Parts: sequence; C-alpha cells; structure tokens
Amino acid sequence: MTRKLTIGVFVGGKGTRMGGVSKGLLPAPDGTETLLERLLRQCAAAAPAADLFLVGDSAAYGALGARRLEDAPAGVGPIGGLRALLSRACADQSELALALACDLPFLDQTAICALIEPFSGITRVPVVAGRLQPLAAAYAPTAALSAVDRSLSLGKHALMQVLDQLGPQLERVEFDAERGLALRDWDTPEDVVR
Repeated sequence: MTRKLTIGVFVGGKGTRMGGVSKGLLPAPDGTETLLERLLRQCAAAAPAADLFLVGDSAAYGALGARRLEDAPAGVGPIGGLRALLSRACADQSELALALACDLPFLDQTAICALIEPFSGITRVPVVAGRLQPLAAAYAPTAALSAVDRSLSLGKHALMQVLDQLGPQLERVEFDAERGLALRDWDTPEDVVR
C-alpha cells in the first residue's frame, strides 16, 4: 500500500463494564502481550508506513511511548476521538484514517488489510451479523470529518449518527461469520477468552 494512512487506536473508554480496567492492558488470549501491544503489532504488519496514534485519555498507556491524540472535543464519547483522528489525518493529508477500538483481541493483519484495501475514496465500515462496526473502520478523512461536525452541530454524539450523515459516502463491507470473529471485542468480563 502506497497511500498515506493514519491509524487511531481508541483507548479512552472508562471500561466500566470491565470494572474500570484499561482494556488495552488486558493480556491477549495467548498471554504473551497486552491487547494493545498485540493490536499495534498487527497494525505495523499491515501498514508499516502508517502514522499511528493512541486516541483518547491514554495516561494508563504512557509506558508504550506511542503518540497520542486527545479527544476534540472531550467529554462527548468516541465521537470526540474520531474527530481528533480525522482532523489529524486531514492536517497530514492522509487519504485514509483507520479507527480501531483497543479491545479487539482477534483483529489481525488480514482483517486490517481487508478494511484498507481496496480503498475507493469513501468510508468503509464492516458489517457483522447486520451491525455496522464504526470502531473497526476506514474513514475518508475530509468527508467523514464533515459528517462528524454535522452530527456534533445537531447534538448527536453516537458514532452511528456519523455513519448516517455519510449517506452515499459510506461503503458497507460485509464480513461473514468467520471473518467477523476478527472484530469480536471484549466489553464485559464474560467476553474475555484465555
């Protein structure tokens, strides 16, 4: 891949359903690294030239030394992180911004490549079992930033509202059940696989 890519790994969630744990610091299923370390390694394998950032309140991840983006605006949930990522991608003239939740223990290089290739210039969001996955998606920075700003101006903070605002600038990428396993996240202690 030769296009300019900005990747944002979203780490700002409070992890309340996990008892307040910083989910990216949980051990990955194989136990040799954390979820975040594993995800960063997979991103580097899929897109070695990409600019990579931790998005959100990432103080718990300071030891990793990764570059950070604070939510902009703060206090509105993941939409603030998405806006920060897209703003950075636009400023850097990236053609693509990949937004990934930090709690994707099975996301691998193959699934990441499926999100970023082929890129047709519009936002690509996977669909698993009929559900759009906005925090495992490839965004066209300029159009998506406009959609985020429209959503915020309407007082709508849900990422699904952003996807609605994109209209025909959104490509739904169907992931079958097997491929969809790569996008299975850990939201509750019951989700955690050892």
